[in-house]
Amino acid sequence: MSATRQHAYPAPFDAVAIGYDETFTSSLIGRAQRKAVWSELAKRFHPKDRVFEIGCGTGVDACFLAERGVQVVACDPSRQMIEIAARRIRNSGVQELVHPLVLRAEDLAALPASELFDGAFSNFGALNCVGNLCQVARDLARMLKPGASAVLCWMGPYCAWEIIWYLAQGNREKAFRRLSREGVEARIADGAFLQVRYPSVKSLANAFAPEFRLKSIQGIGVAVPPSYLEPWAERHPHLLNLCERIDLWTSRCPGIRSLGDHVLVRLERQS
Repeated sequence: MSATRQHAYPAPFDAVAIGYDETFTSSLIGRAQRKAVWSELAKRFHPKDRVFEIGCGTGVDACFLAERGVQVVACDPSRQMIEIAARRIRNSGVQELVHPLVLRAEDLAALPASELFDGAFSNFGALNCVGNLCQVARDLARMLKPGASAVLCWMGPYCAWEIIWYLAQGNREKAFRRLSREGVEARIADGAFLQVRYPSVKSLANAFAPEFRLKSIQGIGVAVPPSYLEPWAERHPHLLNLCERIDLWTSRCPGIRSLGDHVLVRLERQS
C-alpha cells in the first residue's frame, strides 16, 4: 500500500492541522488523556501485529505503536494532517512500519482487498465526525480477522466537567450540547465547520453489532478535564496530577466511567 493517497475531500481539520500538536498533543491535558489511551493500545496490540487507524491526525498514536513493533495503516481525511503525520513518521524512523493515507472513514470500502488486519483503533473523536457509523462498522468488519480488537475512543453524550463548567458560566446551551440527537455544528476554525455527533456507548455498540461485540468500557478524562481547560491545568499542575490518579479508579467504575470527556471501548470482531 502506498505511503500517501490524495483525495479531494473537504477537510475542516486542514485549518487547524499546523497548530494541533501545540494546542492538544503537547498540552498537559492532551498528554494526560493520551497516556490513558496508550495504556489500552499497548495491551491490545503487539509486535508484528498489523492494525488500521481511523482518523490518525498528526500520527502520534501510529508512531507510538510503531515504536513497539506494530505495523499501522493510518488514515485521515485531512491532507494537511497526513503531511504532518508523514514528517513525524520519517523523523521517528518508523516509515517501514507506518503507512499514512488520505482517506475518510466513510470510504473504507474503497480500499483494495488484501491481507486482513489484526486490529483497528480510532482516537479522540474521529468517529464523532462520521454520519453513518453502521456503514463504517460493516466496512471495518470486512477488514479485520475474527477475534480482532477494535479500540475506539470518542466523545460521549455526558461529560461531567463540561456540564458543570458551562452551567457555572450560565451557558446552558454549551453545557448540554452533547445531548442533541442530531449533533451540533462545531466551528473548527474561521470558515471551517463540521457536524459533530455524540453517540452513547449503547448506540455505538448497536451500530457495530452483530459483527462486533462490546468487551470493555473505560472513561477517558473523567476527572481530567477537557482540553479547552488547559489554562486551568497550567495554573494547577498538582491538581491535574491528582485528577490523573483519580481517573485510575473512576475510569473503570460503572456509571461514572460514562461521564468522561471521552469514552474508550474495546469491541471484538465476531467470527
